[in-house]
Order: sequence, then C-alpha cells, then structure tokens
Amino acid sequence: MNRRIFLRNTTPIALGVPLLGTLAFKEFNFENKESLFFKLSLAQWSLHKLFIDKPDGTPKKMSPYEFASLARKHGFEGLEYVGQLYRDVIESDNQSKAMDNFIKESNKRADDNGLKNLIIMVDNEGELASSSAEARAEGVNKHKKWVDAAAAMKCHSVRVNLFGEKDPTVWKESAKEGLAALADYAATNNINVLVENHGWNSSQAQWLMEVINHINKENCGVLPDFGNFCVRRDGKGVWDGKCIDEYDKYKGVEELMPKAFAVSAKSYGFDENGNETTIDYERMLKIVKDSGYKGYIGVEYEGQDLSPEEGVVATKELLIKIGKKLNTI
Repeated sequence: MNRRIFLRNTTPIALGVPLLGTLAFKEFNFENKESLFFKLSLAQWSLHKLFIDKPDGTPKKMSPYEFASLARKHGFEGLEYVGQLYRDVIESDNQSKAMDNFIKESNKRADDNGLKNLIIMVDNEGELASSSAEARAEGVNKHKKWVDAAAAMKCHSVRVNLFGEKDPTVWKESAKEGLAALADYAATNNINVLVENHGWNSSQAQWLMEVINHINKENCGVLPDFGNFCVRRDGKGVWDGKCIDEYDKYKGVEELMPKAFAVSAKSYGFDENGNETTIDYERMLKIVKDSGYKGYIGVEYEGQDLSPEEGVVATKELLIKIGKKLNTI
C-alpha cells in the first residue's frame, strides 16, 4: 500500500497475533517518555482506511478531522497530516476557503487534544523532479498552498515526493531544480521541505543525498522511512507490480539520517512476540539513535492483518520496548 494509490481494502483478521489483543486501545503511560531518546508522533496514513470510502461503495467510518482525537486516544504527542485525505479541500471549487477551514479545524482539534502539529505530507500535487521546467514550476506552485497551511498550523515541515524521471542523471538535475525552488519559497514561511524515500530514484538513498547536499539549504532535508526502499517494480508505474529491486533499507536509513528532520517507523506485520516481521526494529532504531537524532518518530502502519488502530498500537509498543532497551546499552 502507498500514499499515491489506495489499495483495495480487505477484511482484517480479528487479531491474528495473540499478544496484540492485550495492546489494542491501551492508554499510553506518559512516564515512558522519560526513558526514550525520541518522541512519538502518528502518521495519518496509518488510519487512512477509516477516512476513505471503500471501493465497494461502503462509506468511510469517520472524518479525517477526527485524527487528533484518535492520536490522543493512543498516546501520541505529534501529528503528521496527509493532505490527500482531505477531500473537502482537494475537491472544492473554492480551495482557498476550504483550505482556511482545514487549517482552522485542524488547529482547533490539535489544541483541544493537547497535541502538536508537525508535518503535512503532500502527494499528487505535480512532479517536482520532472524533466520539464514548465511541469516543475507547476508542481512548485501547487505545493505552495500546503506550505502556507503548514506555517499557519505551526508545523515544522512539509513532506514531498521526488519521482520524476527514471534516468538517474536527468532525475538528479531536475530534482535539484524543483526542490530548491520549493525550499526557497518555504524558507519565507520558516517551513522545512523534506523528501521521503518513496519509490523509484527517491529510494536510492545515496542519490537522494547527492541532491540534498547539492542544494545545501538549511530548510531542505529528508524523512527516512524504514520500509520504502523499492527502486524498481515489474510494472510501469512507481507502485505498479511486485518489487524486483530494493535498496538496502538499513544502509539507506543510515545514509539519510544526517539530513533527517523526521523519521517514519513503517510497519507491516507482527509475530507472536510483537516484533515486526519484515524490519529489524532494534537494528533500525540503533541506527537512528547512533546518528544523534532526538526528534519525533512517526508511526506508520501499512499492514493488512490488524485493524488500523491495532496496528498503530502494536507499532508504538514495539518502539517503546526497543527504545527503552537501547537506552540501557
């Protein structure tokens, strides 16, 4: 599953993992914060199945504006919004008015729940790394409204994509142009622009860091994701087909951490002991800790076997367990 294309919703297995049944909806013990090297935030994408209509026409379960209350319910401190989930903004004939409402309502919900707005994740707003100068400029302009919204919501960053061209040489040059232009605009709002490893060349961590280091702007960095390191699939699109070439995820996160303004703890599934089955979380968190990072780590559950909320809780509990362990080493 990915943020650009919503996959078909499947009926979740009741719990699947015995241990997780005791974790679902457990209130967070805030004393845990003192023994962690990071703070906990929630990526709204973890809950996207609750906020969108299913392909069979079944309506969404709740409004995306309930994000803050759900995050508070499960003990998070920070909020990472996903712009594309707010159809009232995207599909409005009066986007300025709709965006004003999004900002006002999101700020109110965050304040009511005592949470901090951190990031807006921007998708489907043009190609910042297109080889076409005209297309890049259009992409930059489409992103500006989300930069403005992030500033009004006192976020520290927007997260963007750098898909663009398959040819790495063309991609690097185009990415430098588009990303630098958006970062210049964002700087006037005191907002950072973060690139996530999110498929194709953007998941080639070494190449992405070449782009970031070339731009060399204080407000331009990355958002390392533990799981998005597929660089080639057997289909034509970024998300089409099975992954047939993957960048080493541990090497990738280590390469990205020097410019990390945020971190995304991706999860897909858990074993009977509550450990993630596809990612060595202890190894990954040690890489993050050894880099000196002390900011927020965002939970982003993308699995199928647990409900969105159960997956969020399982991921959070795993982060807490390993985070506390690493502090004793």
